[in-house]
Amino acid sequence: AATMMPGETPPAPGGTAAAAAACANCGVLQQNINEYVAALIALKQKMIDGDRLLTEYQQKCTDILYFSIKISALRCQVEQMLQKILPLEKCQEELGSLKAELEEKKVCL
Repeated sequence: AATMMPGETPPAPGGTAAAAAACANCGVLQQNINEYVAALIALKQKMIDGDRLLTEYQQKCTDILYFSIKISALRCQVEQMLQKILPLEKCQEELGSLKAELEEKKVCL
């Protein structure tokens, strides 16, 4: 008998029928491999899409946080301005009544 090399398969007994069966099995195996590779590629694409969506989501969360900090700061500024405006409004009222008094005195004079 001829010596076998590692990885070599012995010739199939039964000749062409066995060879045809082996060919059919190879075809099925190749088809399975192709489907498996296609599934892997689809999965990889889904992972890439998922990563992109996650990045967009994180960016939106960062934006929301940034804007809420800005809004809080603006609210504080508005409060401070209101605190300054209230005394000014009082002064304006007092000035109005003083002006009215002066007008009366002017008329009397």
